[in-house]
Amino acid sequence: MATNHGVRFERIVDAVRTQIAECTIADVVARQKREDQFVLVDVREDREFNAARIPGAVHIGKGVIERDIEEKIPDTSASIVLYCGGGYRSALAAVNLQQMGYTNVSSMDGGFRGWKEAGLDVDSLPCV
Repeated sequence: MATNHGVRFERIVDAVRTQIAECTIADVVARQKREDQFVLVDVREDREFNAARIPGAVHIGKGVIERDIEEKIPDTSASIVLYCGGGYRSALAAVNLQQMGYTNVSSMDGGFRGWKEAGLDVDSLPCV
């Protein structure tokens, strides 16, 4: 997980984590291998997503996810896995989606950094 976060930010994320489902990187890899149906959503900033991303991920930045989720994923029972750089922003996004009525949302602990550190595939082609 990322370091150098403010104490207040970490407190709010810790509080949210008691309200959401989290999954591990290994859980996501296993779901991909089983070909489970789920939407992998990258909630990082545009520049982060454009630089590199997990293959197959769709981008809905944390700053706009509440505004755009209903258009991109209208089914509130869809299985959604959110990820960010380390698992903090995705946890915050997950709780907001739950408040909007999404019932099958989880946050991938470890995020994109953990994914890369595990040596898993990364798509680093520029987005068009």
